[in-house]
Amino acid sequence: MDNNSNKLQLFLLSLFLLAITAVHPRSVPYSTPSDLISDGINSNNNHNQRGPQYLLLNPFIKAGEESSSSTCEQTYGFLPCTTTVLGNLFLIIVYGYLMYVAATYLSNGSELLLEILGPGVVGGLFLPILGALPDAMLILVSGLSGTKETAQSQVSVGMGLLAGSTVMLSTVIWGTCVVVGKCDLRESDSVAIDGQNTKGFRLTGTGVSTDVWTCYAARIMAISVIPFVVVQLPQMLNSTSGRHLAVLIALILSVSMLISYCLYQVFQPWIQKRRLAFAKHKHVISGILKHLRQRALGRLLTDSGEPNIDVIKKLFDAIDENKDEHLSASELKALIIGIRFEEIDLDQDDAVSKVLSDFDTSNDSHIDIKEFINGIEKWLNEAMQARTGSADPGPHTMKFLDDFHLQTKREHALLGAEEESDEVAEGVENPKWVSFKAVLMLLIGTIIAAAFADPLVDAVDNFSAATSIPSFFISFIALPFATNSSEAVSAIIFASRKKIRTASLTFSELYGAVTMNNILCLSVFLALVYARGLTWDFSSEVLVILIVCLVMGAFASFRTNFPLWTCSIAYALYPFSLALVYVLDYFFGWS
Repeated sequence: MDNNSNKLQLFLLSLFLLAITAVHPRSVPYSTPSDLISDGINSNNNHNQRGPQYLLLNPFIKAGEESSSSTCEQTYGFLPCTTTVLGNLFLIIVYGYLMYVAATYLSNGSELLLEILGPGVVGGLFLPILGALPDAMLILVSGLSGTKETAQSQVSVGMGLLAGSTVMLSTVIWGTCVVVGKCDLRESDSVAIDGQNTKGFRLTGTGVSTDVWTCYAARIMAISVIPFVVVQLPQMLNSTSGRHLAVLIALILSVSMLISYCLYQVFQPWIQKRRLAFAKHKHVISGILKHLRQRALGRLLTDSGEPNIDVIKKLFDAIDENKDEHLSASELKALIIGIRFEEIDLDQDDAVSKVLSDFDTSNDSHIDIKEFINGIEKWLNEAMQARTGSADPGPHTMKFLDDFHLQTKREHALLGAEEESDEVAEGVENPKWVSFKAVLMLLIGTIIAAAFADPLVDAVDNFSAATSIPSFFISFIALPFATNSSEAVSAIIFASRKKIRTASLTFSELYGAVTMNNILCLSVFLALVYARGLTWDFSSEVLVILIVCLVMGAFASFRTNFPLWTCSIAYALYPFSLALVYVLDYFFGWS
């Protein structure tokens, strides 16, 4: 966010607060019911007959009727409220914009903090929680204020926001990211070609590709719906006795999953580095085997599928340059340098140490002929286990070494290792100032979200009453665009860079945001229901969340390439979700 945008938003916020605090109602005595027009002056000397101390704008409505049918309660005692449709629509737009400002401050502050402290605790713990904070605030205030009956009525706003955010991110935003991030797909393996978009809007010839970590994020998103299933079990079994207990169990499970997910996010960079190192080592193994096969005076495997000892001994003699019947680290390094692993960023010394650890069972930093034969035999068995072709060890089976080499290269690429970063790594010039600015943004965003969450819920509830539209549908459609707009815009802009790495990050963030909605926001919601003794009666909403998360989660868990036609599935799920809730609620009476 640039300085001009910050100044504009702060000016609008100040102007709004100034306007609402400068208005004071005029208290006037009540005129007699017979007065058709009141001038605000009390001509009745009987002070025992006192009406409400405000001026009636419609003298044809009696005071009792006016107060019972057309009054509203001001939030915090001073924020404006209204009972009209247009008035509440205006308030929803204003408060929704303020929640968007809060989400933007939280997002930008988080990114600045990430520049200073890096991933790990900040990237894994604080960023996901701060991203879901506006939604959590709205859900919290929807059931926290007022009587139990009022909370039960307003809590549908929180459920609408929870379901709407999950569905919007998984469908509309997901499909849009596929459209704006599409590249040409290679005909050989259907992998997107970075930055190349020459095929227009071909449904099968264009699309996006992601790394394997994005698949893991999609699986976690699908798993995160388990608490919804648990809390819904009594309704599924037509039981009324165990509903409160089911809420408690689902709450404990949801909090446990939240803690586990945050820990996973904290340690994910370390896990990624370990997986990447393992993938590089497998690729080195496949490259050495392929190189040895090309240099071998015969086949590495016999007709029975056993290692050919004579050929392996000849290879050992060819690598042993000083003919001391031992392979040293320098001789292994010369072998690896000669192979030229140009397709991966290989640390040659690290590769040599890993090969030594695989072969050198005597731990003397040298490899003798017996260790070399055993090591090659182990590598060949590993390559044969990974092959997908025929099990026949005949003369044509050495093709499996080529297949193994291509497989390890693809695994390395799927881990997102081809491009470590799209940004130039630069140190922060003034870390103290940037840290202060980040904390200030986070503080401002949190204050705005906390201050205007309750007024927004009240405005939605009043708009629902004025239009007879259920508050669930208003919160399902409108509120997610306010609380998640910053994430949505950021994801779309990032996807438009048209690279596999940026697409992977984009979809991982979308899956992560849905996961936090399903566990953090649900934890807040379940805590409200349990603490206030509210009734869990959201069967249709839970079904919609389950369908969307399971369909999109299963769809993205086992594939890394998404042709353009896949966005139609995501787009179709959004109106389907709305229609399903409407049919289940108003035709089958689920809620």
